[in-house]
Amino acid sequence: MFPSNPTHATGVQMRLIGWAIALAAAGLTPAAAQAPASSPVTNGAAAVAPAAATAAPATAPAANAPIVYGSVGHAIPKEGIGMPIPDAIGIQPQVTHLGERAAHFHNFWLMWTISIISVFVLVLLAWTMFRYRRGANPTPSRNSHNTVIEVIWTLVPVLILLAIALPSISLLRAQYSPPPADVTVKITGHQWYWSYEYPDYGVSFDSNILKEKGDPTLKPGDRYRDDRDGPPLLAADERMVIPAGKTVKFIITADDVIHSFAVPAFWTKLDANPGQLNETWVKVDADKTGVYFGQCSELCGARHGFMPINVEVVTPAQFSQWIASKGGKLPGAKPATGPDSTAASPTSTAATPAAAEPAPAQAATANASKPAATNQAATAQN
Repeated sequence: MFPSNPTHATGVQMRLIGWAIALAAAGLTPAAAQAPASSPVTNGAAAVAPAAATAAPATAPAANAPIVYGSVGHAIPKEGIGMPIPDAIGIQPQVTHLGERAAHFHNFWLMWTISIISVFVLVLLAWTMFRYRRGANPTPSRNSHNTVIEVIWTLVPVLILLAIALPSISLLRAQYSPPPADVTVKITGHQWYWSYEYPDYGVSFDSNILKEKGDPTLKPGDRYRDDRDGPPLLAADERMVIPAGKTVKFIITADDVIHSFAVPAFWTKLDANPGQLNETWVKVDADKTGVYFGQCSELCGARHGFMPINVEVVTPAQFSQWIASKGGKLPGAKPATGPDSTAASPTSTAATPAAAEPAPAQAATANASKPAATNQAATAQN
């Protein structure tokens, strides 16, 4: 019934064959869709899924646990300590030996030096304006050189610069020559929050600003700032916790744009550059536990002013407690002792005394094969 044209006939046959293949594939589709239902692997995954779903609610309350102010990680800041003070001037009180050196250098050496220079120049200008005014000197002096004065105004600036440079170089050397670290924290800046990681303890988390209670962008159920969290724009939902009296190394980087990690009370300010690791360190005095605040100090985008830094300094014992509460592991801690695979199994342990007890010849003959079977089971387990 095909046309006489062979080429046309071949085309019709190919279309018919294509339709037949399509119908066959459509007929097999339900069977293919039902195949996973009978697969033992899929059943195993389905069996695991309810277990995971059942276990999920058990961990949910921990994430929504109420905040216990005064506990480790939620200490109540002290007014005026580690935070800016309204209408105050000067440097925040320092809580590290390095910061105390730097503050002393600034407050006493630099400030006195520049104050003396400023007063001397002001007096010299005033005296020159009065002594050499036109009314007192109608005929100006023709002197063009004075060897003594030229030597003085050359040597004195050099001596002043040396007096500033030597302590500065010593301070910089101490700042960039860290001692061996007791704790390492990797700090990553994002737009616009911070991430903290304790690689030696297996702890990591993000830190975001706490919004005000009346903030229109606050989502229902979200935590908002309390005065016990810290000042406005400086309180964060998660704090970095470090031990007092221990050397803490900060490895600072970023994953998008340049940020700057700055905590004024630590004398710490270092850029966080994408693709680059910068390093600094801090050792807070053992008696200076508390909460210290900082901010991103590099313009990093629209919400640059909403990247607070909260560091809580605690005792070493409290730090270990905090690590455990975060699910971390202390370095050097021995893992839980598991069963010894080379030890005898319970079956063989139970069977050994029975074999050792005197028994009639019939019982010994009946149980002669049991130790061999037990040994095979222990060998299989090993």
